[in-house]
Amino acid sequence: MIKYLIIDDEYVAHDIIKDYCDMLPNMVLQKNCYDAIEALQYLNEHDVDLIFLDLNMPKLKGFEFLKTLTSPPKVIVTTAYREFALEGFELNVADYLLKPFSFERFLKAVNKAVNSPTKSKPSIGETNTDTSKSIFIRSDKKYIQIFIDTIQYLESAGNYTKVITTNETIITREKISNLLISLASDNFLQVHKSFAVSKKHIKSVEGNRITIGDHIIPIGKLYKMKVNELLG
Repeated sequence: MIKYLIIDDEYVAHDIIKDYCDMLPNMVLQKNCYDAIEALQYLNEHDVDLIFLDLNMPKLKGFEFLKTLTSPPKVIVTTAYREFALEGFELNVADYLLKPFSFERFLKAVNKAVNSPTKSKPSIGETNTDTSKSIFIRSDKKYIQIFIDTIQYLESAGNYTKVITTNETIITREKISNLLISLASDNFLQVHKSFAVSKKHIKSVEGNRITIGDHIIPIGKLYKMKVNELLG
């Protein structure tokens, strides 16, 4: 479960973020905070994995609040002010959402936050292993949570991409290049213009073919060097 906190002085912003989070599995709202002081009091007694943080609030501004935290959780800034983006990234926020933002942009921010490393703890979740890292992928009319550790390879299929896991095959209308960015992991290697593989699931490499489970993945000429580097 990903426990999150919303800190914003606008009630409408709380409603939008909660509605978006309700569309994703395992996102659990802990508290609605309408100023940073209220949030500080809550965080003194509770832990959360993710904060959605507004900047222009009464009593204590968003970044000033963030600077008071010794071991902050992941933070996604939600604001109407573009000019503070640089300061946000200097404070190591996971992403910077400009209001109004679409659900697709929101989803990318959550995926980025969930899968990016942090100094205070290895990842959002209960453990520090890859099995706790996940990505939300749109398939048909719903969003499916896939644990990254189970992904064997990606296959581009026209305007779609197949995500082949140890349990199932999921088809999403997303470019393979965008999926690799969302995965934000060094464990994946593109070996062909239409294929990217999980290094940990490779069974063998022979000639211009990679075997993963019962699947044979071709190696493109332009990607052969990357595979050779993997083999040492």
